[in-house]
Amino acid sequence: MHCCWNLGDLGYLANDVALAFGLMQFMRLKEDWIRLNAKLFGHRFMMDRIIPGGIAVDLDSDGAQAIIDQCNALEREVRRLKNIYDEHAGLQDRFLTTGRVTPQLAKRLGVIGLVGRASAQWWDLPCEPYDQLTPKISTERNGDVAARALVRFAEIFESLKLIHKIITELPQGSLRSELRSEPNKYGFGWIEGWRGDVLVALETGTDGKVRRCHCHDPSWQNWPALEHAAIDNIVPDFPLINKSFNLSYAGQDL
Repeated sequence: MHCCWNLGDLGYLANDVALAFGLMQFMRLKEDWIRLNAKLFGHRFMMDRIIPGGIAVDLDSDGAQAIIDQCNALEREVRRLKNIYDEHAGLQDRFLTTGRVTPQLAKRLGVIGLVGRASAQWWDLPCEPYDQLTPKISTERNGDVAARALVRFAEIFESLKLIHKIITELPQGSLRSELRSEPNKYGFGWIEGWRGDVLVALETGTDGKVRRCHCHDPSWQNWPALEHAAIDNIVPDFPLINKSFNLSYAGQDL
């Protein structure tokens, strides 16, 4: 889904500078992606497909090939669109130096995730299976809207490479291991989400069922940086800056 959200963001960023062509093209590619999700996994946004102990839906060889074919086609189209973005003077004029968060400020505020990586913060939480795949961390130093767009492009290409590798090396075996919940226990989960690292804390009651759940969302870390990014920018640029961060208003972007 990381790749899917970045497609949408790049479209909306173009729309905020009146490049409707970019919005239409990227939303078309995003729609193709989530339609294939629905066809192969039964849900456009993959909800309830990753479950405790494993996954809910298997992927056959035809489905695996469909994903690889889509990744190949998507890479070709996104590279063409990146060239258009790079060469579009009006878009670049609005992107460059807008909403800047310097590396020094990003470090002081503890900015994480994609927004942090666009300001030279190399934080990316390793977890299985990515600790074995050794993904390339995409970073920029300018910390402006242009940098955040460049990181999104780079992460789309890296995501497509990782998907191709994962699909071609899928192991055989059961889809799910049965999990047992014990009473009066605490548990923590920590993983890199598409906006940054997500922490989930669980506590079970005397009956073994979940009594409390706390989710710490990466947007909480980055909202203060958005305030600094908007300083000294013209009012019409605020929607553009805001979308380049794309933080969660609800706070639970899981």
